[in-house]
Amino acid sequence: MDTTINQEEVMGLVNQFTELAVEYGLNLLGAIAILIIGRMVAAWAGSSVLRLLNKTSRVDNTLKPFFASIVRYFILVLVVIAVLSQFGIQTASLIAMLGAAGLAIGLAMQGTLQNIAAGIMLLFLRPFRVGEYIDAEGISGTVDEIGLFTTHLTTFDGIYVETPNSTLWNRSVINYSRLPTRRANIAVGIGYGEDIGKAQAVLLALLTADSRVHADPAPQVVVTALGDSSVNLSLRAWCDAGDYWGLLFDQTKAVKQCLDAEGISIPFPQRVVHLIQDTAAAKP
Repeated sequence: MDTTINQEEVMGLVNQFTELAVEYGLNLLGAIAILIIGRMVAAWAGSSVLRLLNKTSRVDNTLKPFFASIVRYFILVLVVIAVLSQFGIQTASLIAMLGAAGLAIGLAMQGTLQNIAAGIMLLFLRPFRVGEYIDAEGISGTVDEIGLFTTHLTTFDGIYVETPNSTLWNRSVINYSRLPTRRANIAVGIGYGEDIGKAQAVLLALLTADSRVHADPAPQVVVTALGDSSVNLSLRAWCDAGDYWGLLFDQTKAVKQCLDAEGISIPFPQRVVHLIQDTAAAKP
């Protein structure tokens, strides 16, 4: 009798083990299949996104593999969740826990995440590129590198500047190198006794003779103000952006030499003082 009971118990245990083995074996095989297929899909999706981004010039090369990696890892996270659900693990609580952990990490790294987000926007929208000279409300220089956290610049006098991306993103940026042409403005004053028309003619001829000055738009010499001691003129000439500083320096020197050669004075600031004598006090 006892032997029969023991055999029945053993057979029951064997049957339970077999059922569990079949159930968990199928789950294991399903999990392995999901894992293999999921990794293949993640790799394919990442490669497809990278190929798609390589076809456009709107996205910076630094961001292309970054976006592809985001898509790939997002799919892998879904795959892991699907694998865990195969074994009966409640993924809802796991997702909630991961969300809470992500929120805590996000709050702790708020400043860093702001810089990353700003770096992505700078690389995507391209208000400036590497090699361009910018001025962001006092932060100025030639852009050397645009990273995900900081942007590196070199000032005109050779000083290295590293600034957080969020700082640049929240400021107005003046890009001096983006457009192919620039207008050079040179201010000069002549005496009130000088011939304004003659001064304009000789200065306009000076601009026209410079090969760096564009004919269209045409250069101008205009009267901008009647100052305290001079008639103020402005020389305006368009040129290639790369010729701007050379043209500005050369023409500033040439303006002085040209006016001197024509006998046109550049007056110093002066003040006229009238002395009024008190005649009543002067009588004996």
